Amino acid sequence: MILGKIALFTHTIKYLRFKQILYRIWYAVFPINSVLIRTSLNKIPDHIDWSPIKSFTNFLDYDWWDKDEITQGRFQFLNDITDFGNSIQWQLSEKSRLWLYNLQYFQYLFPSEKLNSTVALGIINNWINQNPPGAENAWDPYPISLRLVNWFKYLSTVSVSDKELQPILKSTYHQAFWLEHLLEYHLLGNHLFKNAKALAFSGLFFKGSDADRWLTNGLRVLNQEIGDQILQDGGHFERSPMYHTMILEDCLDLLNITHNCHQPAMTASRQKLEAAADRMISYLVGMSHPDGEIALFNDAAFGIEHSPEDLIQYYERVTGNEVSRPDGKLWSFSETGYYVMTPKTGDRMIIDCGLVGPDYQPGHCHCDTLSFELSLNGRRVIVDSGCFEYEDGPIRQYNRGNAGHNTVTIDGENQSEVWGAHRCARRARPVYANLGEREDGWLHFDGAHDGYKRLKGRPIHHRSVRWKGDFILIDDCIEGRGNHDIESRLHIHPDLAVETNQNSVVLKDNKNQYLSISVAGEGKITVEAGWYCPEFGLKYKCPVIVSRFKRETLPFKTGWKFVIK
Repeated sequence: MILGKIALFTHTIKYLRFKQILYRIWYAVFPINSVLIRTSLNKIPDHIDWSPIKSFTNFLDYDWWDKDEITQGRFQFLNDITDFGNSIQWQLSEKSRLWLYNLQYFQYLFPSEKLNSTVALGIINNWINQNPPGAENAWDPYPISLRLVNWFKYLSTVSVSDKELQPILKSTYHQAFWLEHLLEYHLLGNHLFKNAKALAFSGLFFKGSDADRWLTNGLRVLNQEIGDQILQDGGHFERSPMYHTMILEDCLDLLNITHNCHQPAMTASRQKLEAAADRMISYLVGMSHPDGEIALFNDAAFGIEHSPEDLIQYYERVTGNEVSRPDGKLWSFSETGYYVMTPKTGDRMIIDCGLVGPDYQPGHCHCDTLSFELSLNGRRVIVDSGCFEYEDGPIRQYNRGNAGHNTVTIDGENQSEVWGAHRCARRARPVYANLGEREDGWLHFDGAHDGYKRLKGRPIHHRSVRWKGDFILIDDCIEGRGNHDIESRLHIHPDLAVETNQNSVVLKDNKNQYLSISVAGEGKITVEAGWYCPEFGLKYKCPVIVSRFKRETLPFKTGWKFVIK
């Protein structure tokens, strides 16, 4: 057991970049503290540069917030409501870290109906008074990054007297100074992107030598991370549609704020941002289902970021470009590893055959290689299990593991060694992936991954998907040696009923039959209970169609036949 844990840990850290290890050690040995903040007290300038901030008038509201709820001190994050009344407890011990982070972000300053400025400024000042430099969670670099941008956005929309503004300016300046010394190089990925965005905003908001440095450093990091994190196919390199929408909004915010900003450094970054946003919006169109929401691969959930339609409209406002929404049958996003079949409007299959994420930051990866989602007639039919929470536990492991995905499991093992809340040791890698249309009209996908080569006999999972008219054929071949247990699973949307008919099942709602499913060969179908978690904090029981084969000799073939009703 101990040797197994050592091996798991070793296979996890070997992928880290040297910079990540170095900064983990550095921050442990030399933690930032309030002494550093006190050195900045006399540096706060008497004025700020309102010109770029005041031009920032077209940003997105977070319209899932209710003005009256916030006014009454009632906050809901991750589908978990707490009523604080007149006394917000910023460090509530019984809440998860992610819940407390959401409380610190201040996105609720922007409900669809404008929040009264007295209420908003009261919440801001309450935070300032109760969270001195270094307060747990509140002064972590990630919530600082989101909070700074949201405070800047809010201050651009209201008239505030100098007396009201001074304590907010003082705190904002201190937070930017703190953030500058805690950029999340130990994590990288979307965290560092958020850090850099907040520094750039801070450099535009204030004036003086510190502000110049913040802007320079923020843009330097952003220019580097845009090149690293936004792949050529337009996808974000962490392979999560949810984080893709997050970074897309960040790019659009940065583009938005450059409209009336004539600083040469910011103008030079605009071209990179425009090119990235153009690719990202096209990717988002392809990776969205007919219901208008994102796919749920890896750590992804509804209700955390803006919807695809909101982002498309924001993109069109900021850039002046109209988004093309082609009715094409096929999209190959080969760098991120997603492949999309759309034979007709309302039908869509999205298949994952890519890397689990960047090697040095796979914290949001799931075991969804060669898994897929399927929509028919405008609704989701076969679904990913989603993401319920970030705290480690049974449901987190279900969502991340093979059990939560529509793929093949060998010997009861996960294809990638996910462990803890955000760790991954050995991981599945694609062997090949191809998407095309044959002369006879069949759409086809072929791919394979090597996630199980660590097992005896070095199994390789190959999957072929063919779609024409009302037929979808899925062929699985397990290449390798020896005898192995094989399992294949399909998660069905909980709104659909599953009727068993001998060796096949029919999916239906109250009015329509959607799909008949049968298993290839001699396999038998069972229907079991699984989980569908489309939002954080929401967990629905859903039917899972399972076919199992015991101690089969490799190579072995199985598969599914779908008949669309």
